[in-house]
Amino acid sequence: MNLISSIDTLRQQISSWRQNGQSVAFVPTMGNLHNGHLQLVDVAKTRADKVIVSIFVNPMQFGKNEDLASYPRTLEADCAGLKQHGADAVFTPTPEMMYPRGLDAQTFVEVPKLGDLHCGASRAGHFRGVSTIVCKLFNLVQPDVACFGQKDYQQLAIIRQMVTDLSLPIDIIGVPTERASDGLALSSRNGYLNAGQRAIAPKLYQLLQQLRNTILAGNHDYRALELEVRQQLTQAGFTPDYIDISDRHDLTLATSAEQEKVILAAAWLGTTRLIDNLEV
Repeated sequence: MNLISSIDTLRQQISSWRQNGQSVAFVPTMGNLHNGHLQLVDVAKTRADKVIVSIFVNPMQFGKNEDLASYPRTLEADCAGLKQHGADAVFTPTPEMMYPRGLDAQTFVEVPKLGDLHCGASRAGHFRGVSTIVCKLFNLVQPDVACFGQKDYQQLAIIRQMVTDLSLPIDIIGVPTERASDGLALSSRNGYLNAGQRAIAPKLYQLLQQLRNTILAGNHDYRALELEVRQQLTQAGFTPDYIDISDRHDLTLATSAEQEKVILAAAWLGTTRLIDNLEV
Protein backbone atom coordinates (compact mmCIF):
# COMPACT_ATOMS: atom_id res chain seq x y z
CA MET A 1 0.00 0.00 0.00
CA ASN A 2 1.42 3.36 -1.05
CA LEU A 3 1.28 6.32 1.32
CA ILE A 4 1.00 9.45 -0.85
CA SER A 5 1.46 12.93 0.60
CA SER A 6 1.80 15.13 -2.48
CA ILE A 7 -0.48 15.99 -5.40
CA ASP A 8 2.26 15.27 -7.96
CA THR A 9 2.84 11.79 -6.56
CA LEU A 10 -0.91 11.16 -6.49
CA ARG A 11 -1.25 12.11 -10.15
CA GLN A 12 1.70 9.93 -11.10
CA GLN A 13 0.13 6.96 -9.32
CA ILE A 14 -3.28 7.48 -10.94
CA SER A 15 -1.64 7.91 -14.36
CA SER A 16 0.31 4.67 -13.91
CA TRP A 17 -2.87 2.75 -13.10
CA ARG A 18 -4.67 4.26 -16.07
CA GLN A 19 -1.84 3.39 -18.44
CA ASN A 20 -2.20 -0.21 -17.30
CA GLY A 21 -5.91 -0.11 -18.09
CA GLN A 22 -6.93 -0.32 -14.43
CA SER A 23 -10.11 1.22 -13.02
CA VAL A 24 -10.04 3.27 -9.82
CA ALA A 25 -12.39 3.37 -6.81
CA PHE A 26 -12.13 6.16 -4.25
CA VAL A 27 -13.08 6.37 -0.56
CA PRO A 28 -12.73 9.87 0.94
CA THR A 29 -12.48 9.98 4.74
CA MET A 30 -11.41 12.22 7.61
CA GLY A 31 -9.53 9.37 9.28
CA ASN A 32 -10.05 7.90 12.75
CA LEU A 33 -11.37 4.94 10.82
CA HIS A 34 -13.83 2.36 12.15
CA ASN A 35 -15.40 -0.75 10.65
CA GLY A 36 -17.87 1.35 8.70
CA HIS A 37 -15.03 3.01 6.80
CA LEU A 38 -13.32 -0.32 6.22
CA GLN A 39 -16.59 -1.70 4.84
CA LEU A 40 -16.46 1.09 2.23
CA VAL A 41 -13.02 -0.16 1.21
CA ASP A 42 -14.32 -3.73 0.95
CA VAL A 43 -17.15 -2.58 -1.32
CA ALA A 44 -14.79 -0.40 -3.36
CA LYS A 45 -12.57 -3.41 -4.03
CA THR A 46 -15.50 -5.17 -5.70
CA ARG A 47 -16.09 -2.18 -8.01
CA ALA A 48 -12.64 -1.41 -9.42
CA ASP A 49 -9.12 -2.74 -9.92
CA LYS A 50 -7.49 -0.23 -7.57
CA VAL A 51 -8.74 1.46 -4.39
CA ILE A 52 -7.41 4.75 -3.07
CA VAL A 53 -8.47 6.24 0.27
CA SER A 54 -7.97 9.86 1.31
CA ILE A 55 -7.48 10.92 4.92
CA PHE A 56 -8.02 14.63 5.40
CA VAL A 57 -9.65 16.47 8.30
CA ASN A 58 -11.31 19.16 6.23
CA PRO A 59 -11.37 22.53 8.04
CA MET A 60 -13.90 24.00 5.60
CA GLN A 61 -16.71 21.77 6.87
CA PHE A 62 -16.25 22.62 10.57
CA GLY A 63 -18.12 25.50 12.17
CA LYS A 64 -16.52 28.03 14.52
CA ASN A 65 -17.55 26.16 17.67
CA GLU A 66 -17.08 22.63 16.34
CA ASP A 67 -14.41 20.07 17.11
CA LEU A 68 -11.76 20.67 14.41
CA ALA A 69 -8.84 20.97 16.84
CA SER A 70 -9.87 17.94 18.89
CA TYR A 71 -10.99 15.72 16.02
CA PRO A 72 -9.04 12.44 16.45
CA ARG A 73 -6.03 11.95 14.19
CA THR A 74 -5.01 8.25 14.15
CA LEU A 75 -3.01 7.90 10.93
CA GLU A 76 -0.86 4.94 11.96
CA ALA A 77 -3.84 2.83 13.07
CA ASP A 78 -5.84 3.97 10.04
CA CYS A 79 -3.14 2.84 7.64
CA ALA A 80 -2.82 -0.51 9.39
CA GLY A 81 -6.54 -1.15 8.95
CA LEU A 82 -6.54 0.00 5.34
CA LYS A 83 -3.58 -2.22 4.50
CA GLN A 84 -5.35 -5.19 6.09
CA HIS A 85 -8.42 -4.53 3.95
CA GLY A 86 -6.43 -4.28 0.75
CA ALA A 87 -6.39 -0.56 -0.07
CA ASP A 88 -3.81 0.19 -2.73
CA ALA A 89 -2.96 3.76 -1.77
CA VAL A 90 -3.68 6.37 0.92
CA PHE A 91 -3.59 10.08 0.11
CA THR A 92 -2.87 12.35 3.09
CA PRO A 93 -2.87 16.00 2.01
CA THR A 94 -2.46 18.96 4.35
CA PRO A 95 -4.77 21.99 4.63
CA GLU A 96 -2.02 24.12 3.08
CA MET A 97 -1.93 21.78 0.09
CA MET A 98 -5.70 21.74 -0.41
CA TYR A 99 -6.34 25.42 0.40
CA PRO A 100 -3.10 27.23 -0.49
CA ARG A 101 -4.76 30.68 -0.48
CA GLY A 102 -6.66 30.00 2.74
CA LEU A 103 -10.31 29.20 3.31
CA ASP A 104 -11.57 32.74 2.78
CA ALA A 105 -10.07 32.94 -0.73
CA GLN A 106 -10.98 29.40 -1.79
CA THR A 107 -13.36 28.83 -4.71
CA PHE A 108 -16.24 26.76 -3.36
CA VAL A 109 -18.92 24.37 -4.59
CA GLU A 110 -22.40 24.55 -3.10
CA VAL A 111 -25.47 22.41 -3.78
CA PRO A 112 -28.55 24.61 -3.25
CA LYS A 113 -31.70 23.50 -1.46
CA LEU A 114 -30.44 20.03 -0.46
CA GLY A 115 -27.63 21.64 1.50
CA ASP A 116 -29.93 24.01 3.37
CA LEU A 117 -32.09 21.36 5.04
CA HIS A 118 -31.66 19.23 8.18
CA CYS A 119 -27.96 19.31 9.12
CA GLY A 120 -27.49 22.27 6.79
CA ALA A 121 -29.97 24.31 8.80
CA SER A 122 -28.06 23.86 12.06
CA ARG A 123 -24.50 23.71 10.66
CA ALA A 124 -24.19 26.75 8.41
CA GLY A 125 -21.57 26.26 5.71
CA HIS A 126 -21.01 22.58 6.54
CA PHE A 127 -22.18 21.14 3.25
CA ARG A 128 -20.41 23.86 1.27
CA GLY A 129 -17.23 22.56 2.88
CA VAL A 130 -18.14 18.95 2.12
CA SER A 131 -19.06 19.64 -1.51
CA THR A 132 -15.95 21.71 -2.12
CA ILE A 133 -13.47 19.20 -0.74
CA VAL A 134 -15.16 16.19 -2.35
CA CYS A 135 -15.24 17.95 -5.72
CA LYS A 136 -11.58 18.88 -5.35
CA LEU A 137 -10.63 15.32 -4.40
CA PHE A 138 -12.66 13.99 -7.32
CA ASN A 139 -10.67 16.25 -9.65
CA LEU A 140 -7.39 15.01 -8.19
CA VAL A 141 -8.19 11.29 -8.09
CA GLN A 142 -10.53 11.15 -11.12
CA PRO A 143 -12.07 7.86 -9.96
CA ASP A 144 -14.51 5.67 -11.85
CA VAL A 145 -16.50 5.04 -8.67
CA ALA A 146 -16.60 6.52 -5.18
CA CYS A 147 -18.08 4.93 -2.05
CA PHE A 148 -19.88 6.76 0.75
CA GLY A 149 -21.73 5.49 3.82
CA GLN A 150 -25.50 5.85 4.00
CA LYS A 151 -25.24 6.95 7.65
CA ASP A 152 -24.57 10.44 6.26
CA TYR A 153 -27.74 10.23 4.16
CA GLN A 154 -27.98 13.92 3.38
CA GLN A 155 -24.30 14.12 2.50
CA LEU A 156 -24.71 11.20 0.10
CA ALA A 157 -27.69 12.90 -1.58
CA ILE A 158 -25.75 16.16 -1.93
CA ILE A 159 -22.73 14.45 -3.48
CA ARG A 160 -24.94 12.58 -5.94
CA GLN A 161 -26.61 15.86 -6.92
CA MET A 162 -23.26 17.60 -7.29
CA VAL A 163 -21.96 14.84 -9.56
CA THR A 164 -25.10 15.08 -11.69
CA ASP A 165 -25.11 18.88 -11.87
CA LEU A 166 -21.39 19.14 -12.73
CA SER A 167 -21.50 16.20 -15.18
CA LEU A 168 -18.75 14.31 -13.38
CA PRO A 169 -18.23 10.80 -14.83
CA ILE A 170 -18.22 9.08 -11.43
CA ASP A 171 -20.54 6.35 -10.17
CA ILE A 172 -21.50 7.14 -6.56
CA ILE A 173 -22.06 4.02 -4.44
CA GLY A 174 -24.03 4.26 -1.20
CA VAL A 175 -23.00 1.62 1.33
CA PRO A 176 -25.43 0.57 4.12
CA THR A 177 -24.73 1.88 7.61
CA GLU A 178 -22.48 -0.29 9.75
CA ARG A 179 -23.81 -0.64 13.29
CA ALA A 180 -22.63 -1.88 16.66
CA SER A 181 -24.37 -4.95 18.06
CA ASP A 182 -26.81 -2.71 19.99
CA GLY A 183 -27.78 -0.78 16.85
CA LEU A 184 -25.75 2.41 17.30
CA ALA A 185 -24.47 3.66 13.94
CA LEU A 186 -20.68 3.56 13.88
CA SER A 187 -19.13 7.02 13.87
CA SER A 188 -15.71 8.48 14.58
CA ARG A 189 -17.41 10.77 17.11
CA ASN A 190 -18.78 7.86 19.16
CA GLY A 191 -15.44 7.85 20.95
CA TYR A 192 -16.43 11.13 22.61
CA LEU A 193 -19.26 9.40 24.52
CA ASN A 194 -18.66 8.49 28.14
CA ALA A 195 -19.89 5.13 29.46
CA GLY A 196 -23.27 6.46 30.57
CA GLN A 197 -23.89 8.25 27.28
CA ARG A 198 -22.79 5.20 25.29
CA ALA A 199 -25.44 3.15 27.10
CA ILE A 200 -28.13 5.69 26.13
CA ALA A 201 -27.00 6.24 22.52
CA PRO A 202 -28.69 3.17 20.92
CA LYS A 203 -32.06 4.63 21.94
CA LEU A 204 -31.87 6.96 18.93
CA TYR A 205 -31.98 4.09 16.44
CA GLN A 206 -34.58 2.24 18.51
CA LEU A 207 -36.90 5.23 18.35
CA LEU A 208 -36.39 5.53 14.59
CA GLN A 209 -37.36 1.89 14.21
CA GLN A 210 -40.50 2.44 16.30
CA LEU A 211 -41.35 5.51 14.24
CA ARG A 212 -40.95 3.61 10.98
CA ASN A 213 -43.24 0.86 12.25
CA THR A 214 -45.85 3.44 13.27
CA ILE A 215 -45.78 4.98 9.78
CA LEU A 216 -46.01 1.58 8.10
CA ALA A 217 -48.99 0.77 10.33
CA GLY A 218 -50.85 3.68 8.71
CA ASN A 219 -50.20 6.74 10.87
CA HIS A 220 -49.39 9.61 8.50
CA ASP A 221 -49.62 12.54 10.91
CA TYR A 222 -45.93 13.13 10.32
CA ARG A 223 -45.41 16.40 12.17
CA ALA A 224 -47.13 15.05 15.30
CA LEU A 225 -45.04 11.87 15.10
CA GLU A 226 -41.84 13.92 14.83
CA LEU A 227 -42.79 15.93 17.89
CA GLU A 228 -43.51 12.77 19.85
CA VAL A 229 -40.09 11.30 19.06
CA ARG A 230 -38.39 14.57 20.00
CA GLN A 231 -40.10 14.36 23.38
CA GLN A 232 -39.06 10.72 23.81
CA LEU A 233 -35.45 11.59 22.98
CA THR A 234 -35.48 14.41 25.50
CA GLN A 235 -36.85 12.08 28.18
CA ALA A 236 -34.06 9.60 27.37
CA GLY A 237 -31.37 12.25 27.95
CA PHE A 238 -30.77 13.57 24.42
CA THR A 239 -31.01 17.13 23.20
CA PRO A 240 -32.73 16.70 19.81
CA ASP A 241 -31.59 18.77 16.84
CA TYR A 242 -34.16 17.47 14.35
CA ILE A 243 -36.38 14.47 13.62
CA ASP A 244 -37.65 14.83 10.06
CA ILE A 245 -39.82 12.43 8.10
CA SER A 246 -38.71 13.38 4.60
CA ASP A 247 -39.12 12.59 0.95
CA ARG A 248 -36.34 10.17 0.07
CA HIS A 249 -35.41 11.99 -3.14
CA ASP A 250 -35.38 15.74 -2.44
CA LEU A 251 -35.26 15.45 1.40
CA THR A 252 -38.09 17.94 1.88
CA LEU A 253 -40.56 17.15 4.65
CA ALA A 254 -42.93 14.37 3.63
CA THR A 255 -46.61 15.30 3.40
CA SER A 256 -48.31 12.31 1.76
CA ALA A 257 -48.51 8.57 2.27
CA GLU A 258 -47.50 7.94 -1.36
CA GLN A 259 -44.03 9.45 -1.03
CA GLU A 260 -40.98 7.25 -0.61
CA LYS A 261 -39.70 8.36 2.77
CA VAL A 262 -36.64 8.46 4.96
CA ILE A 263 -36.47 9.46 8.62
CA LEU A 264 -33.52 11.76 9.26
CA ALA A 265 -32.38 12.48 12.80
CA ALA A 266 -29.72 14.35 14.73
CA ALA A 267 -29.44 14.66 18.49
CA TRP A 268 -26.85 15.62 21.08
CA LEU A 269 -25.66 13.50 23.96
CA GLY A 270 -23.63 15.88 26.07
CA THR A 271 -21.19 17.49 23.65
CA THR A 272 -21.47 14.69 21.06
CA ARG A 273 -23.75 15.11 18.08
CA LEU A 274 -25.15 11.85 16.72
CA ILE A 275 -26.90 11.43 13.36
CA ASP A 276 -28.86 8.50 11.99
CA ASN A 277 -31.52 7.69 9.42
CA LEU A 278 -33.91 4.97 8.42
CA GLU A 279 -35.71 4.49 5.12
CA VAL A 280 -39.42 3.74 5.32
